[in-house]
Amino acid sequence: MPLPNPNIRAVIAFVHDVVAAVVAWGLAYSFRFNFEIPPSYLSSLEETLPWVIPVHAAAFLWFGLYRGLWHYASLPDLRRILFAVLTAAAATPLTLYMLQILAGVPRTVLLLAPILLLFIMGGSRLAYRLWKEHRLYGLKKLESNLVLVLGAGDAAVGLVKELARSVQWRVVGLLDDDPAKLGLMLHGFKVLGRINQLPGIAKKFGVAHAIIAMTPALSDRRHSSRAHSDRRHPDRLHRDRRRALEMCSAAGVKALIVPSYDDLISGKITVSQIRTVELDDLLGRDPVVLDNEGLHDLLAGKTVLVTGAGGSIGSELCRQIAKFKPGRLVLFELNEFALYNIEQELQASFPDMPMVFAIGDIKNQARLAQVFSQFQVTVVFHAAAYKHVPLMEQENAWQAVLNNVLGTYILAQTAIKSGVEKFVLISTDKAVNPTNVMGASKRLAEMVCQALQQSCALPEKIDQGETLQGTNFVMVRFGNVLGSAGSVIPKFREQIAKGGPVTVTHSEITRYFMSIPEAAQLVLQAGLMGGKEGGGEIFVLDMGEPVKIADLARDLIRLSGLSEEDIRIVYNGLRPGEKLYEELLANDESTLPTPHPKLRIAQARQVDKEWLAHLVAWLNEHPVLSDEEVKQELTKWVPEYSSKESSRQGTSGVTTPVQPKSVTG
Repeated sequence: MPLPNPNIRAVIAFVHDVVAAVVAWGLAYSFRFNFEIPPSYLSSLEETLPWVIPVHAAAFLWFGLYRGLWHYASLPDLRRILFAVLTAAAATPLTLYMLQILAGVPRTVLLLAPILLLFIMGGSRLAYRLWKEHRLYGLKKLESNLVLVLGAGDAAVGLVKELARSVQWRVVGLLDDDPAKLGLMLHGFKVLGRINQLPGIAKKFGVAHAIIAMTPALSDRRHSSRAHSDRRHPDRLHRDRRRALEMCSAAGVKALIVPSYDDLISGKITVSQIRTVELDDLLGRDPVVLDNEGLHDLLAGKTVLVTGAGGSIGSELCRQIAKFKPGRLVLFELNEFALYNIEQELQASFPDMPMVFAIGDIKNQARLAQVFSQFQVTVVFHAAAYKHVPLMEQENAWQAVLNNVLGTYILAQTAIKSGVEKFVLISTDKAVNPTNVMGASKRLAEMVCQALQQSCALPEKIDQGETLQGTNFVMVRFGNVLGSAGSVIPKFREQIAKGGPVTVTHSEITRYFMSIPEAAQLVLQAGLMGGKEGGGEIFVLDMGEPVKIADLARDLIRLSGLSEEDIRIVYNGLRPGEKLYEELLANDESTLPTPHPKLRIAQARQVDKEWLAHLVAWLNEHPVLSDEEVKQELTKWVPEYSSKESSRQGTSGVTTPVQPKSVTG
């Protein structure tokens, strides 16, 4: 049988194993007779050895022991050695029996020889690997960064195995709050104490870095005896990570975080991708479980259009949608530079997927009609909007209404005319009991979609009795997303980089937060679920618990390796249109559950086609309105809207809207 990989290393390894077989066979005789082999059995040894060698050599070659390198010897290699030795152990007595020379071989030799051979072959490979790794990493390890691992579960075990081969890191030990693990050795590294002992232990060993290895997978295993795991109670993981970060800050140690355990053991993520802790990690939110089969049916092979495709949510929607292989992805965006950026990214990530990068304004009906007609759009995700509350509150109120309300109407009207199957509107928690123009305009956009869903009628054709059926409208409300354009996070980071202070509007102001990928995934899931009961649903995302903005600022300061003594927090008062807390439901709204744990349906006030006709007439009647006039009129169109400015204004003389009809349930 020819040698696989006939190179010098394979030949040397093969010769080593054949010699090992000879040594094991001889040692077995020696052990049997206490190293004083009688002459009769010595002749048996000499007579059988020429047949033992080829049997073992054939078994070694058959099981492919020479396809790998000893430097990377692992459990699969040891498994192959075991099978080869056992095969040879079975074939040897059979061969000797057929040759009628088995009678002179003691049975003890037949049992001892394979055991000795297994130890020699496995031990040689393990010793070589240890020597090689010490040679490669030993001296460099002396210059590497000392690090403590926070956590001693499955994720930490997988991590220290990777770190042991790293020239960048040298593990001092592990810290864990489980009393049963204190003092244990995990892959040669000791659990030195509890996490709250980090400052003292870090000082004792001169450690400057700590890796937080508290992942959901870790927590699930650590607390498997409890009634609920961390996947059901992410707040526990959130608290553990936050406390670990506080310990790192108190110890003057830089905090890093480990990739997820599942990715680490699958090889998707290596130790080189250990990164600094981000705010997303401290949220402690569960990963989103998507109905991949349903989303594949919704998106695969179809033309999907995303408005505001260059924005934070729009661009992430495009990334998520692309994974389901739509027939064509149309990215509609007014900002040229934003569209250019997402074009470069997606063409590199999905080179084989047909994509269209269309510049345009959602208020331009002719441009929309051209795009919808040319590319036969099937599904629309409408993320384009003016969202910045203070900017829309002063000098830009009417533009906010035109873009967010009239733009939504024109886009929805075009979708209906073009036979679009599903239209998903990205709304906001600021649309609930709004106190600012942006929130009120988004609530109006929701109501426009509700009215269109009720009738699927175009107001200018109401008199002719013409209706167009088929488009299902879905609205999705959620709060702030971490790191989005215009959010407080980039602003805080910039202020910290400049040495502070970090400015927060109010010490008690709170907001709901989720990550951009989570928000986009839930929008897709809501888009899939919407329309099954006739359309027009308003989905409310599970935003978890509200977070104090001041706490976010403190977290960012700690994540930067600083303290509030280094960076001050200054409170400068609420901005125009801002309120202390956000709501996900209005006072007269309730919710219904859905099959997805992170989505509920709001039972909101309904409107009809008569209301919509008056709204569109009002929007088209005035080329421009002052901020005060806009706020005054919004109180009529959105009764739950309340503004200090609007309450002080008199009647402006513009069209009085038809009030929405209240619906119970």
